[in-house]
Amino acid sequence: MEVLSVSEMARADAEAIARGTSGFTLMQNAGRAVARAALEMCPQGTILVVAGRGNNGGDGFVAATELAASGRDVSLVLLCERASLKGDAALAAAEWKGAVLPFASSSLGRPSLIIDALFGAGLDRPVKGDPRTMIEAMNANGAPILSIDLPSGIHGDSGAVMGVAVNAARTVTFFRRKPAHLLLPGRLHCGEVVVADIGISRDVLDTIKPQTFENVPELWADAFPVPQIDGHKYARGHAVVVSGDMAATGAARLSARGALRAGAGLVTVATPADALAINAAALTAVMVRVTDGVHQFSELLNDKRLNSVVIGPGAGIGERTRNFVGTVLKLQRALVLDADALTSFADDPKALFAAIKKQSATRVVLTPHEGEFKRLFGDLDATASKLQRARDAAAKSGAVVLIKGPDTVVASRDGRAAIAANAPPWLATAGSGDVLAGMIGGVLAQNVPPFEAACIAVWMHGEAGHAFGPGLIAEDLPDVLPEVFRNLYDELGVGY
Repeated sequence: MEVLSVSEMARADAEAIARGTSGFTLMQNAGRAVARAALEMCPQGTILVVAGRGNNGGDGFVAATELAASGRDVSLVLLCERASLKGDAALAAAEWKGAVLPFASSSLGRPSLIIDALFGAGLDRPVKGDPRTMIEAMNANGAPILSIDLPSGIHGDSGAVMGVAVNAARTVTFFRRKPAHLLLPGRLHCGEVVVADIGISRDVLDTIKPQTFENVPELWADAFPVPQIDGHKYARGHAVVVSGDMAATGAARLSARGALRAGAGLVTVATPADALAINAAALTAVMVRVTDGVHQFSELLNDKRLNSVVIGPGAGIGERTRNFVGTVLKLQRALVLDADALTSFADDPKALFAAIKKQSATRVVLTPHEGEFKRLFGDLDATASKLQRARDAAAKSGAVVLIKGPDTVVASRDGRAAIAANAPPWLATAGSGDVLAGMIGGVLAQNVPPFEAACIAVWMHGEAGHAFGPGLIAEDLPDVLPEVFRNLYDELGVGY
């Protein structure tokens, strides 16, 4: 589940070398893993390796040597003069007994497989000149491409395309995934990602102490709330979802059903009087309570069993919503702020952040999409990666920040961050985010810490999208959560 930045992966290599494994041994192990993947992808036919001047190219030389030794027809194209290679890459090149073809698109020919060993994860500048021409020719060739570490042209930490990038069918990376394997657009260029063991011990992570993770059950299993046989509904918490006026009630109801299906023992919709009949008629297991103003809202929350609040989906933009947010923070209830609640503070986000930090013990999760994020955190570096922007926003706001999308990032103010890679395209539908906000509120109601609660809800939201499949609309998501729970309980070994 750990995800290593480019610099952290370099530290892992260095730590393994310091413990007695040579850099060349690591390279040989990497190249052999690539060769095995190539044989799986291409049982017959010619294979072409396109190698760069660094260690990625060295991995390519090892792979070429291994493939040739197995009897395969292998050719190799090199970006630079062979004599200019240094270190482990030079050692790997010395073992290659075949010819080295000129670095030109005409050298590609018509192979059955291309191995991309140009740049790997360390690229930090735009691809230009001959390398750009070569990548474009590789993509146009028609042969499937196997990339080493990362498709050439992808920035390892941000996932950005540095001008142009290889479109790989499969990528073999080493020891742990990098952020670009999960973040878009990099993930779209990777194809299937295979993580190969090259002889680096897992305990080097104790030295590196990574703070980035893939959002998978292993990350939050210990915090996952499992109902107990002797439990009761109040032990599972009581979530409150704030509704807007009668013209905008659907979002709050979606959110409320998400909270209930996510495991909250009870859920109440706090509704204006004019929307009471609509909400009451459409809800059954979810309760409804009239709360026209702050006084009524405070009275509702005086019952400390109501321990989680979702404000935003259909809540309305303006003073009422801002006042409700302030009330929840003062009463120190767990709080999810989405949609209208975020936009209500667009003119003065500092006031929101100050209020959150004043109640530092309060569990707060902000769930912006990219537009809402820009309105709240427009002073942050817009060119930074999604991962870095989420971390910066969490530090700035004092809350857990979740930036939605096909690569949703959850970041905590303590520096931890998780990237989700399980969201299907059908989740891009109206109301999907409202259900997610409610699910987070439902998990928070069960006294789960905010970072883990957000990660759990995001992962389950993605799995629910997969479980239903094409044709999904937001109303379907809560109804497929029982299937997601059953599958998760099986994975965690929980009886039901």
